[in-house]
Amino acid sequence: MASISRWTDPAQVPDITRLLHAAYAPLAAAGMRYVASHQGDEVTLARLRNGEAYLGWDRDRTIVGTISLSRPGGHAGCELFARPGVCVFSQFAVHPDRQGEGVGGELLGQAEARAAALGADTIACDTAESAAHLIAFYRRRGYRPAGRADWEATNYRSVLLAKTLAPAPPPDSGT
Repeated sequence: MASISRWTDPAQVPDITRLLHAAYAPLAAAGMRYVASHQGDEVTLARLRNGEAYLGWDRDRTIVGTISLSRPGGHAGCELFARPGVCVFSQFAVHPDRQGEGVGGELLGQAEARAAALGADTIACDTAESAAHLIAFYRRRGYRPAGRADWEATNYRSVLLAKTLAPAPPPDSGT
């Protein structure tokens, strides 16, 4: 497992970009041109700053995963993503050497909990229709198909996936 912390340091952007390229390389090799497979540092930084971002760390303080979360209603592009009660996560990646160890589940759990704390009733994402293993991962986590999109920046049609969130528990009053 990894430790999770909120991203704050712009000096980490090149490391995060390299992580994204490595994690998305098998998808690119399969013909799916995800933005994260080839984006530059400036795009990584812009996406990190579009809400909140979290990093997964190895014991030796190497970044092994990342996820970015928009605030409710803070993501444009399609009707679902623009809804006021919807947080969208993106730029979700785990280093290939660490996939299957639970890092992705920890990062996604952090994003889901934070989305609920921000008042969202739904968390959503998109992925290539042909990425069956990713769709299966999200379905196991309670995500359901919620539409389709055809983004200009990719070479595939996307399936939109959404999960209804339980309301966040109220803060502990200390009594």
